[in-house]
Amino acid sequence: MRRLSARRRTRTRVRTGAAVAIALAALASGCTIDPSGADGKPPSGAGGGGTVLAVKIDNVRPARPHTGLDAADLVYVEQVEAGLSRLMAVYASRLPPAIGPVRSARETDIELLRQFDRPVLAFSGAQSKLLPLIDDAPVRAVPPGKAPRDAYYRGGGKPAPHNLFLRPDALKVSPRAGALESAGIRFGPKPAGGTPETRRTVRFPAARFTFDWVEYEGRWRITMDGERARTSGGKELSASTVVVQYAKVRPSRFHDRSGNVSPFTETVGEGKARVLREGRAYDARWKRTTAEDGTEFTTADGKPLPFAKGQVWVVYAKA
Repeated sequence: MRRLSARRRTRTRVRTGAAVAIALAALASGCTIDPSGADGKPPSGAGGGGTVLAVKIDNVRPARPHTGLDAADLVYVEQVEAGLSRLMAVYASRLPPAIGPVRSARETDIELLRQFDRPVLAFSGAQSKLLPLIDDAPVRAVPPGKAPRDAYYRGGGKPAPHNLFLRPDALKVSPRAGALESAGIRFGPKPAGGTPETRRTVRFPAARFTFDWVEYEGRWRITMDGERARTSGGKELSASTVVVQYAKVRPSRFHDRSGNVSPFTETVGEGKARVLREGRAYDARWKRTTAEDGTEFTTADGKPLPFAKGQVWVVYAKA
């Protein structure tokens, strides 16, 4: 597993501490939907680079069907305000023509993305007090106000705010598939053991996800809130591996415009997980020592637990 040098970790702690102090000192409240980028600085994510592209994607009913989600290598499912869900799609091997709908970032995303090396983060905006933390995080943040003019557009036949889409090519990102290893993603043969399982449902307070194993297709079919998940082009969404990762979900110090407190999912630490692949379920343990480390997934006897090749979904369920 990749680890940072002591010097780099020290710099990261110093920068993060300064950003926390700034955020706590801020007096403004509410949510900034679209950072203006009025400081005149060049787009932080433009001009190339970036080991992966991470896009924050809306996931309420009016936002579906999604565009470009089937091209992601890795999809994280997070709980947000009012018990709803939001997705973080990570692209490491290929970029589709368009991705969306794009929505705002959360504090959970900052910690989650530290396991990648300077990822590019595309999002619509963030709560005003959270913006300093995002600016100081080791990510290349490219909301609309800091991205090239043609990177974002409104469309898709959806009502605002569920109609913001991204043209990833405009960001000039150069993702590489090997970057997934830094997050603990390992592919390999099916391990021994496990138990037969063809359906698993994960429930949030106001959202639910069901994964059904389709033997003749060799994939887990995805259902969201009781509806079959499809792309805007009509393609069914599916996963080769599903990880139900049980983690602590607690209130953060941030909230949305309506005053609903944003949940914070603790992705650093350790706990239980349930890994689904090829029609079987494996009881597993996950461990992530620091925010700069990837997440290790191991079987009950402590051996590394590889995933099936293809798209991976990680659903953060409340421990």
